[in-house]
Amino acid sequence: MLTRRGWFFVAGFGALAVAGRLFAIKELFLLAAASGGVVVASLAYVRLTRFELQATRELHPARVQAGGSSRVELAVRNVSFRTSPLITARDPFDKGRRWARFLLSPLAPGETAHAAYRLPTDERGVFDLGPLQLIFGDPLGVAARSVVAADATKLTVYPRVDTIIPMPRTLGYDPQAGADQPNALGRTGEDFYALRPYELGDDLRRVHWKSSAKVDDLMIRQDEMPWEGRTTVVLDLRRGVHTPASLELAVSAAASIVSAAWRRKGQLRLITTDRVDSGFGNGHAHTEAILEHLASAQLERKGDLTSVLAELRRLGNGGSLAVVTTAAASDADLQAIARLGRRFGGVALALFERSSFDPGATAVDARPRHAPGVTYLVRVTASVPFAEAWDKTLATRRTGAGMHG
Repeated sequence: MLTRRGWFFVAGFGALAVAGRLFAIKELFLLAAASGGVVVASLAYVRLTRFELQATRELHPARVQAGGSSRVELAVRNVSFRTSPLITARDPFDKGRRWARFLLSPLAPGETAHAAYRLPTDERGVFDLGPLQLIFGDPLGVAARSVVAADATKLTVYPRVDTIIPMPRTLGYDPQAGADQPNALGRTGEDFYALRPYELGDDLRRVHWKSSAKVDDLMIRQDEMPWEGRTTVVLDLRRGVHTPASLELAVSAAASIVSAAWRRKGQLRLITTDRVDSGFGNGHAHTEAILEHLASAQLERKGDLTSVLAELRRLGNGGSLAVVTTAAASDADLQAIARLGRRFGGVALALFERSSFDPGATAVDARPRHAPGVTYLVRVTASVPFAEAWDKTLATRRTGAGMHG
């Protein structure tokens, strides 16, 4: 293929040929012929020069928190029986908005070259990396040939996570609260709960022989598991209550609450106003899936917080609830959050005041909002960032009133 310089040569060839015809100047025809000859020779040189290179790319790690370090390691090996030409390697990042580019010196047969570079991780998101291109061009830069040497991959940059204390386990309405370690239902419990048909792989020592004789089929004794604590995090993504700056703070707060609950090994659930619901789950894979969604969370025009809260109020679910929004939320929103106190053992409201994300705001925030049914009202301001406000509020409530049900 022709490069930009190559197309200039083609344009020069046409212009010189037309001018030579109009003005009957022989020298212009000669220059046109020279331009055309350069283009043809360059294309032939690029097409006929053969090379065989194999490349591998390793990303360490492929998932990283914002501000962390992610390193790309490249290895290119000459698998041909002849020395490779001078090659330009280019690895696009973030759909070509940025890229890594370096020259690859000629490699002897069987020789391997290594290169490494770091990726930018200042902003959260899911970024495309690659595909890695090896580009060979003629000495004049008129023509070039590109081959894909390594497929595209993705770098996931999680939101920033603050180390905060988790919400306490509840003793109230939560029917799933009380245990420190989650267990799989029907495997290793303590109290007799129910019977179920035998499945391949079940421990035969759990066969309930009397029931099996009655139904003429193997029945397994299913034991009741210790109940697990649950944490539900609701993230407000509505464009009407957020600016780009407040969105980053809110997403980081939600990720911090999720990470704190995961460290306690409870059941986790993320709900956003764009109708994304992770469902309850535990373990590393479930937490990573939640953080990956938070990495790509964006402002939504059609989000509706009150309907999300109304559904939560109707279904119950129990456990601890954390709602993350800003002081731009309406009184109706706060009232809907407060009404959830009857359905959850503990409700935390992380409210980002304007000064926390707007440097131009006055030092004094608006009059503090009231949500009587909220167990923990966490007000985040310019002087009290989220992690400090969260830990201080939860510690104070624990010391003063204990857990609320």
